[in-house]
Amino acid sequence: MRIHVLKSKIHTARVTEAQLHYEGSIEIDEDLMKACGIREYEKVLVANFTNGNRYETYAITAPAGSRAISVNGAGARYSCVGDRVTIFAFAEIEAEEELHPQVIICDEENRFRVKGS
Repeated sequence: MRIHVLKSKIHTARVTEAQLHYEGSIEIDEDLMKACGIREYEKVLVANFTNGNRYETYAITAPAGSRAISVNGAGARYSCVGDRVTIFAFAEIEAEEELHPQVIICDEENRFRVKGS
């Protein structure tokens, strides 16, 4: 049996930009993506703490050090600048496998720390 498990998580990031007239996706600072293991074009689930919305999209890379979290396309209807969001990526593994997710926690300015450090 195969199961879906949490692989990566960016917890409580702040949305820095929302662009409705864009092809779609969520643009994430490259440093954040590397820290938690999210790859460019990987499918992600975005949970918005501010308004309760949840939606799926894919991640694209924003410049390292920019601290950008930019929701694009239809996602801009679900998240606004200043909203707090958590971004999840999942993996499919065999039920007997073990996977420890890479989790980072962001502050108000999208500076981050690795969970447990």
